[in-house]
This record gives sequence, C-alpha cells and structure tokens, in this order.
Amino acid sequence: MTNKTTPLGSVRGLGSAKSGTEHFIHQRVTAIALVFLVPWFIFSMIHATKAGYAGAESWVAKPWNAILLILLFGAALYHMRLGLQTVIEDYITKSSTRQALLILNTFAVFALMAAAIFSVLKIWISAGL
Repeated sequence: MTNKTTPLGSVRGLGSAKSGTEHFIHQRVTAIALVFLVPWFIFSMIHATKAGYAGAESWVAKPWNAILLILLFGAALYHMRLGLQTVIEDYITKSSTRQALLILNTFAVFALMAAAIFSVLKIWISAGL
C-alpha cells in the first residue's frame, strides 16, 4: 500500500507545536520561580542595605543568599531571553536580522549571567577567606 499524503498530512506534527510547547513551559516555570525569588530579594535587600555597603556585602556572603541570588539571576535572565526570543521571532521579518538578533540575545544573556555569577562568587569566596 502506498502512502499518499495530503498537504495537511505532510505538515502534521511539524511546526511551532514541536518547540513552542517547550518554550511555553520554560517561560512559565521561570515565571513561577521569579514569583518566589523576587519578593525574597526585595525584602532581603531592604533589610541588608540598612547596614550600608558592608551589610549588603555580608548578606551576599552568606551561602543561602548567594545560592538564591544566582538562582534569581539565572531565572530572570533565562526568562528575559525567552521573552525577547518570542518578540524577535514574531516581529522581525528579515531572516538575517532575525538570526543576528537571536544570536545577540543568547550571547548577551550568557555574558550577563557570567558577570552575575562571578560577582556573587567573588563576594562569597572572599568573605570565607
């Protein structure tokens, strides 16, 4: 028996549904993480900065705060990358510009994440010495 496919049959299972669902879920998971991490960060920083720069630095040097800060930066930056990716894919029509912006978006997030992790770890490690 030969397999005759219609135009609809040839595209079934392909397209945005393959990666769109995963993208959607990742964005929702990071949003849920941010619902908990952002209020913790705001509340903690209000209290940590009352003691000035030294108080904020000692706050970051505590292991749980350092770990949660890195998680906050990771979730926020990944969430930002996913959101910008959606905007770029939806509104930039020229293929080469779209690809360049998607690459720039990814590199910018990796650079910001590296800087954030380095900064937190530098404070955390130097406080332990």
